[in-house]
Amino acid sequence: MRTWELGTTGIVASAVGFGGIPIIRLDREAAAALLRHAVDRGFTFFDTANRYLDSEEKMGLAFAGLRDKVVIATKTGMRGAKEAMEELELSLTRLQTDRIDLYQPHQVSTPEDFETLLGPGGAMEALVKAREQGKILHIGVTSHSLEMARKLVATGLFATIQFPYNIVETEAAADLFPEARAKGMGILAMKPFAGGMLDDGELALRFLRREPDLLVLAGCDTAEQVDQAADVFSGEAVWTEADAAKAEAFRQELGSRFCRRCEYCQPCPQGVRITYAMMYKVVTKRLSPAKAVGFSGATMETVRECIDCGECATRCPYNLPIPEMLREYLALYDSHKQGAV
Repeated sequence: MRTWELGTTGIVASAVGFGGIPIIRLDREAAAALLRHAVDRGFTFFDTANRYLDSEEKMGLAFAGLRDKVVIATKTGMRGAKEAMEELELSLTRLQTDRIDLYQPHQVSTPEDFETLLGPGGAMEALVKAREQGKILHIGVTSHSLEMARKLVATGLFATIQFPYNIVETEAAADLFPEARAKGMGILAMKPFAGGMLDDGELALRFLRREPDLLVLAGCDTAEQVDQAADVFSGEAVWTEADAAKAEAFRQELGSRFCRRCEYCQPCPQGVRITYAMMYKVVTKRLSPAKAVGFSGATMETVRECIDCGECATRCPYNLPIPEMLREYLALYDSHKQGAV
């Protein structure tokens, strides 16, 4: 496995890291076995978060006796100092460790987040204190807003920046990544598969393998996915004209307004299966309208329960107009159901 130095932190880690969301779908024993398999395949960097249900606990179980072989990154969604410190202590307990290598304020994507985080009594005060106490070794930050990510980088307060980067979301390469490099920051690329919308995992990883210093966070819930990522980042960078053409086809198919399946919009008070309904347009392209009706019918029928409250849209880190998109996809589903292809 190739390794990168993470900015100027002194952390040398595997070029591909393990994203901790998918293991919430596994039981504890299966998750622990998968995480240990990842270590065996050369993964040394593992990223999770307090809000990822039992992901931290599963990592704590898996890394018993392996702590010095892995770099652990986790996150807090709290913006106040007291609450952030409470989440940090909870993470230390769940992860069964006395230190966290990289601790990150999670999803700092609005001006209000920024001001509260860095203002008096904000979470940053607690994290700096925790770093002085040795509970945190480095402080990074994550964001889904390009404008806000650049603003966070400009402060010079953070060791790393974590931001979406993949075949269809490449905006960060123009300004954000060069600005982070100039500050000596490490760069963590999340959403390499565009939230699961890119169904050619190897192509998605090889696209990112070309970059000389991105630590790519690949979410995995099978040994095959772990092996695929390890193989890509153990070999040479390969990118052909055919690969570029296929990547462009994905861009044309998905466009810029698509769901990344982070599921921050869930649960819906009315029971709408938002994440799966937001995939309907892609499902119709990859199957056929007739087959999509059968495949997604139960999901799309839940969209009729939407009362347009907009609560889901307020939670979307990508600012998608979710109710509007759901209405659009429901209308498409209804036309397919009636045989208008």
